[in-house]
Amino acid sequence: MATKLNEATGTDRAEGRVGDSALRPDGTLKVTGEFAYSSDMWHEDMLWGCTLRSPHAHAEILSIDIGEAVKQDGVYAVLTYDDLPTEQKNYGLEIQDTPALAHGRVRHHGEPVALVAADHPETARRAAAKIRVEYRELPVIHDEESAIGEGAAVLHPDRDDHHAGHVPHPNIVHRQPVLRGDVRAAAERADVIVSGEYEVGMQDQAFLGPESGLAVPSEDGGVDLYVATQWLHSDLRQIAPVLGLPEDKVRMTLSGVGGAFGGREDLSMQIHACLLALRTGKPVKMVYNRSESFFGHVHRHPAKLWYEHGATREGKLTHIRCRIVLDGGAYASASPAVVGNASSHAAGPYVVDDVEIEALALYTNNPPCGAMRGFGAVQACFAYEAQMDKVAAELGLDPVEFRQRNAMSQGATMPTGQTVDAPAPVAELLRRVKARPLPPEKQWETGAGDAMSTDVRALPGGLSNTSHGEGVVRGVGYAVGIKNVGFSEGFDDYSTARVRIQAVGGEPVVMVHTAAAEVGQGGVTVHQQIARTELGVTQVTIQPADTQVGSAGSTSASRQTYVTGGAVKHVCELLREKVLARGRERLGTYHPAWATAELLLEGGKVVTEGGEVLAALIDVLGDEPLEAESEWRHRPTEAFDLVTGQGFGHVQYSFAAHRAVVEVDTELGLVKVIELACAQDVGKAMNPDAVVGQIQGGTTQGLGLAVMEEIVVDPQAKVRNPSFTDYLIPTILDTPTIPVDVLELADEHAPYGLRGAGEAPTLSSTPAVMAAVRAATGRALPRVPVRPEHIVG
Repeated sequence: MATKLNEATGTDRAEGRVGDSALRPDGTLKVTGEFAYSSDMWHEDMLWGCTLRSPHAHAEILSIDIGEAVKQDGVYAVLTYDDLPTEQKNYGLEIQDTPALAHGRVRHHGEPVALVAADHPETARRAAAKIRVEYRELPVIHDEESAIGEGAAVLHPDRDDHHAGHVPHPNIVHRQPVLRGDVRAAAERADVIVSGEYEVGMQDQAFLGPESGLAVPSEDGGVDLYVATQWLHSDLRQIAPVLGLPEDKVRMTLSGVGGAFGGREDLSMQIHACLLALRTGKPVKMVYNRSESFFGHVHRHPAKLWYEHGATREGKLTHIRCRIVLDGGAYASASPAVVGNASSHAAGPYVVDDVEIEALALYTNNPPCGAMRGFGAVQACFAYEAQMDKVAAELGLDPVEFRQRNAMSQGATMPTGQTVDAPAPVAELLRRVKARPLPPEKQWETGAGDAMSTDVRALPGGLSNTSHGEGVVRGVGYAVGIKNVGFSEGFDDYSTARVRIQAVGGEPVVMVHTAAAEVGQGGVTVHQQIARTELGVTQVTIQPADTQVGSAGSTSASRQTYVTGGAVKHVCELLREKVLARGRERLGTYHPAWATAELLLEGGKVVTEGGEVLAALIDVLGDEPLEAESEWRHRPTEAFDLVTGQGFGHVQYSFAAHRAVVEVDTELGLVKVIELACAQDVGKAMNPDAVVGQIQGGTTQGLGLAVMEEIVVDPQAKVRNPSFTDYLIPTILDTPTIPVDVLELADEHAPYGLRGAGEAPTLSSTPAVMAAVRAATGRALPRVPVRPEHIVG
């Protein structure tokens, strides 16, 4: 007999659905230290791999002598470039210009030269130290002048496929102009023209789990690789040709990932571990130490930016000119896409009809740079927001009001000619952060009257006891940014999901299988929530990500909830139809609603829209599972024109605004960020607590770039601070209160109306902090990270 769901108590509604703050399935294990990361993997007869790296940034390799290393007890293999098994010896995300092991010359400090496999990690390190490499140092390409100036040497002279687009010099990886309107005529209409030069240092992703993995040779001549990565299928595409194996003989499984932020998009130890495993016939584990990790992955592109903004006295932008030069380092990595992002977002979230933009990335002998959270838009945002403050000051306008007068909204046209066809609440985000009450001043003072005391922990410099409030000045600053979501410029951005439902122990259980890398962003939670929502079940299991299912693309570009979430939703819908079809076939004669009503799956039951229960899911399923698998794509994008930069390049945009409150010791040059409030539109908060966590995390990374984080590279292109002793990241003592205001303005093109949320807060937090420091000091401060000598010098 049909019954009614209990709407009052919701007892038949699955908990942890879309919109709930569901707990992470891996959360407790990570908090208690029981979670297995890739560096924890073990195989009883495994060897340990080690990499010998170049001490030079640019040098010819004259000879390599491995004799003493091979003789050492416990060493099973020593490999160099000559031991690579095929003619395909290079790899790369977009351009295959990176050698698996250096050949002929090294092009950056720390480039891999040789590999060792031994029975103990210390044995492997000692053996690597015995390899004798004779180098002849070459002149270093370290900046724009040495890269493309008159007489500049070509870093990759033996290749003709190492750059993209219309470039005037082979040391330019990619160049993307964006031209729209008539800038010369617009400049004549401007009452105020302001220009500035800006610089962004090289930031590291600083994930806490170092590069690591385990390669296990198999009986069929292939290899099983367990690795922490961001994109299993991209790794596979690059690894298999270098190993000389078909892709079906390189089986990859995601192991526990201790953070990524773009730093795991490129290969690190994957090929090396597999080469050693195939050569020795034994499992090989590789784990980088912290210093090696700084050499083993790409970083955020350092940048130099020149901007010109014009505006009328009424506070309307007339034009923007800019030139952005990104240092891509020795190999291409993701530089072409980073250039596309930097150029297409260079004007910010503002309406301006006339622009001349040029962005390019250079080959140099500096460390390779590639993907990092914000991906080119971070560098541009720092510069254009500094410019907006300059123009506002020149016009005598409040900086927030000036931004709001020029803020884009839905229907606005980007400099690329693309219409923003989803909500773009830029002015509202600014209004919300400005409307927040300011934190109390002089929080370092406690007590009253004669009992007044100073809490040095609340002062710039903190527990170092450098000040008692003398010379401390407060500043407030604002910024807003725009970031694309998903892969762009015509890339076939899709994901694959496989979903299975069956009766287990008297209740329906769903299993979701994708290749999406869980790197800490919470995809495993969201996929459970989607399955519960669409299939009305409680028990959802997420199967390990591997290459036995189709690609899910990279866990980057704020895309996984959109694209793999979209795939899971789509496949769940297909599976729901299969369930209902089986129900009609098996039970349709028992109630006319099977044939006439719109049916749903709720609380483990088949119900009508009115809540009438027709059957239990386990009765529909019986002993036979049902499964569906499919790819899912968002609407297509197109490549930007290489001359004009016009085109529908991005599928979606995200927006965030920040207000920073800082206190600066103007005598010592020390900065303390008191509060960093954020307002962001996320379309739909799939998991509200997780969304706030992502926004706070991205905000903190932007804070780090503003005041402390930089890989220092000397004029000889050598890294000087490859450790967390000298490369500083914000700790809990540096991280301010981060109140978050979440807007949910649905994007009709996206699953559930969601909007990728992970990257946008990283953009605007940096310029907001710097605007506040400028307000406190009165200094121009055109560079991040800001240093004490910039403030007091």
